[in-house]
Amino acid sequence: MVDEQAYQASRQQANPQPCVFEKALLATCALCSRSQRLSLAEREVVACTSAVAHINCQTLASLFHERATFVLRLPRTGTPMVHAKAMQLQCGGLRGLQTVLALPAPDVNVMVQLVLANGQSLLDLPWQAIVDSMATWQLRRRSSSQTDS
Repeated sequence: MVDEQAYQASRQQANPQPCVFEKALLATCALCSRSQRLSLAEREVVACTSAVAHINCQTLASLFHERATFVLRLPRTGTPMVHAKAMQLQCGGLRGLQTVLALPAPDVNVMVQLVLANGQSLLDLPWQAIVDSMATWQLRRRSSSQTDS
């Protein structure tokens, strides 16, 4: 069994710039052309290969949290979030962004670059539609065949 504190220290050293949307990428809700998957202690982590993309994603994630706090009943920024809410925020937000941009695939870097290339700010996005997507997104349920035998 891996000591969790030792794992977190190793993770920080091996992945100094973790992907902001790591949960969404690992759950295959989205992809990113700037991401790199790494194996660490029998776990998979996702790194961001671009400092600029990392900053853009941090901004987008902050806006997701800010705009959906009331609707999703999210905790204050800096407070730990339960996994299901984090998934709803990331996967639902990225799915909403994909929908409003009418793109075939939810590539985080491509979506952010498309918004910024049009001379817009991430603040200019149609946030109501994105927040609605977050509110309706749900985790996949386990099938009844996976219950106790």
